[in-house]
Amino acid sequence: MLRLINGYRVRGHQNANLDPLKLRPQPAVPDLDPAFLQLDRLDPATHFNTGSLAAPDRMPLKQIIELVRRVYCGTIGAEYMHITNTHEKRWIQERIEGRPRIEGASVDEKRWLLTLLTAAEGIEKHLHSRYVGQKRFSLEGGESLIPLLDELIQHAGRNGVEETVIGMAHRGRINVLTNILGKPPQEIFDEFEGRIERDPARYVGDVKYHQGFSTDIDTPGGIVHIALGFNPSHLEIINPVIEGSVRARQQRRGDRKGEQVLPVQIHGDSAFAGQGVVMETLNLSQTRGFSTGGTVHIIINNQIGFTTSNPLDTRSTLYCTDVAKMVQAPIFHVNGDDPEAVLFVTRLALDFRFRFNKDVLIDMVCYRRLGHNEADEPAVTQPEMYKKIRRHPTVREIYTQQLIADSIISPSQAQAMVENYRKSLEQGRVVSRPVICAVKNRFAVDWRHFHSVAWTCPATTSLPTEQFKSLAQRLLELPSGFELHPRVEKIWRERQRMANGDQLIDWGFGETLAYASLLTEGCPVRLSGQDAGRGTFFHRHAVIHNQVDGTPHIPLQHLADDQANFLVIDSLLSEEAVLGYEYGYATAEPNALTLWEAQFGDFANGAQVVIDQFISSGGEKWGLLCGLVMLLPHGYEGQGAEHSSARLERYLQLCANANMQVCVPTTPAQIFHMLRHQILRPFRHPLIVMTPKSLLRHRLATSPIQAFTEDGFLNVIGEIDAIDPESVKRIVLCAGKLYYELLETRRSRGITDTAIIRIEQLYPFPSDDFAQAIAPYRNAEELIWCQEEPLNQGAWNQIKHRFAEQVAAGLRLWFVGRPRTAAPAVGYRPVHVQQQQTLIDEALTGRINPEMNPMVNQL
Repeated sequence: MLRLINGYRVRGHQNANLDPLKLRPQPAVPDLDPAFLQLDRLDPATHFNTGSLAAPDRMPLKQIIELVRRVYCGTIGAEYMHITNTHEKRWIQERIEGRPRIEGASVDEKRWLLTLLTAAEGIEKHLHSRYVGQKRFSLEGGESLIPLLDELIQHAGRNGVEETVIGMAHRGRINVLTNILGKPPQEIFDEFEGRIERDPARYVGDVKYHQGFSTDIDTPGGIVHIALGFNPSHLEIINPVIEGSVRARQQRRGDRKGEQVLPVQIHGDSAFAGQGVVMETLNLSQTRGFSTGGTVHIIINNQIGFTTSNPLDTRSTLYCTDVAKMVQAPIFHVNGDDPEAVLFVTRLALDFRFRFNKDVLIDMVCYRRLGHNEADEPAVTQPEMYKKIRRHPTVREIYTQQLIADSIISPSQAQAMVENYRKSLEQGRVVSRPVICAVKNRFAVDWRHFHSVAWTCPATTSLPTEQFKSLAQRLLELPSGFELHPRVEKIWRERQRMANGDQLIDWGFGETLAYASLLTEGCPVRLSGQDAGRGTFFHRHAVIHNQVDGTPHIPLQHLADDQANFLVIDSLLSEEAVLGYEYGYATAEPNALTLWEAQFGDFANGAQVVIDQFISSGGEKWGLLCGLVMLLPHGYEGQGAEHSSARLERYLQLCANANMQVCVPTTPAQIFHMLRHQILRPFRHPLIVMTPKSLLRHRLATSPIQAFTEDGFLNVIGEIDAIDPESVKRIVLCAGKLYYELLETRRSRGITDTAIIRIEQLYPFPSDDFAQAIAPYRNAEELIWCQEEPLNQGAWNQIKHRFAEQVAAGLRLWFVGRPRTAAPAVGYRPVHVQQQQTLIDEALTGRINPEMNPMVNQL
């Protein structure tokens, strides 16, 4: 008998009544058959010990079988036996096995359920008839999502939640906006009719089913702020963005356990099983730097992905939710045609999250009444499925008949609900629960002073000398008895000489001093990435380890008693989810410096969707500001195609209307001022930084203390050697570490007719600073852009038009770099060395390769 009980706990969900359409026969599960355990030979009245079953200690065989079937094979299928924590499993068992003895929904709850189902169905019918053929990605077939979300918000508020952040794709989004968040129907109608309020010169806008929204809703526990994140069409990519936004809000509140801010993710079944970012985001959930105290995941499981519905094609697992077992999240499957079961599961899932601070899944099995969009014809590829759907009543029709049969409402009352909702829509009134207006939240962020700020907005980034030196000394203080690794100890000795002014400051110390200065000025800093603590190239050492016992020490957390928070995170091996997370964090927290560092810049394209759909374009599409900094190690040093290029050209191609900045700093002072500049001025747009590798320890890539205490960030750095401007015939322009190779070669050869100018900010292009830098060279005849990257890559094709004015004035413009290639770099070091020397020679001597410059001077 105990084996039978356990069999239902482990596999009962496989025989649960989950599919409203009953598309496929249920599998035979021997573990659920009493005959398999030879229990059919016994008298049904025989009493058995029930073990840990939430029931009397002894019960008749027949009643035990009835109980476990009712619990595990009804319209709820619970998957939780994969969890290894016994306490969590026992908690779930007590809640679901005790359910048959708990009263169901009250009469008032049932009437409210029908009201919500009426609204969910009503908005879809109204839009279908009013805007024929227009895409809205209907919720029809999954209308129980609306009472689910309503109960989730109310129950969360009852349990002390003050903010809920929701991520979801397009399916049902307009329904949720209207019936849950209280977006006025007239605004929805205006979007269908193409009326816009925002200036199209500043915002390109987005389709109506990608729009975000925020509101405040009253609950039994107080007002809950609800934010629905803006979403692109790229499925599931919103997941890490929402998690990052939640973490920022929790950080601001000091909400360490996630008791006040709740993340909610709404997924599609095919996307949840198919998109890798789902696994990556789940993998963040229990890590120190990314945990948000547990996320409630809701699957709108309409059993189809566009035109693909056969599980043999959509996944390699039994359920679409199986990936969540990797984090031992409980999974509650529920029949979407049983709204009362949906409510029970919603409360159960939330209670589990509040109790154990872990992710939990609600798999609401339903169907898609229409096609992928309203212009689609689904029966072309799913004829049998859609025959069943056309005959199948809506969930509201099913539940209405149930309440009429139970004498809870009359047919006329049910019809009155429909008419009242339709009138509310036509009048453009808010149709959801009471939405609270003009709520003052002390944790809210005022973004107004960040809007309409030009990138040229000034900020003082230098520090007084004594303050700078004091910070440098504090960074070097160690706990008593702390034993450094010999290699780190050598770096500490060098930094001590730098702090004393006896040695020029290198890159690692200059960057660390930027963070230290901001922290002591009250600005939090969050830095994440693979190996971010030490630094991929052994240069940062933001975290050091006692060689005696392995204890970590983070000097940037011990600068002053009243300093801001510093968090450095060695992230999991993910680009897409981690970068998406940091973007979400930065969009929710403008008053912190948020940085993501790629291990090598080459690997950032693992997060290309985040870069394309959010970082570069989120401002123009949705009006979202974001001050995220991306640190991308870049430079050609003979390490092959995968460790040379951060794909600078791709970022420049994405630039328009000052949407972000792209910089290539070449000195420690420059990185110091650039990072401070990013947060001290009220300009919140992404900053893309091509950071160095070999320069981290280059003897020339150093800065004196005066460069930190007297100067600021320089968009363009002019000639530094004492060259007579009148004798200059050639001006070489470059960016990044190539500058030092050009400089050393010029010095070694005694060349005096060539000036070298560094462009430190490539976008927005600093035209005035550039013109000022080349102005002294009145006798120059050639302007050469020199880059390490091939002709079809790097900055050239995105900035050459910036030099048109100089070409018009009579200067000949030339390109020097590697020839066109599909790969960024060669894989053979001798070839790399030869290519590098060739382009340096060509730039300094003016021996131009005509094949790479056929029409360049026709700009």
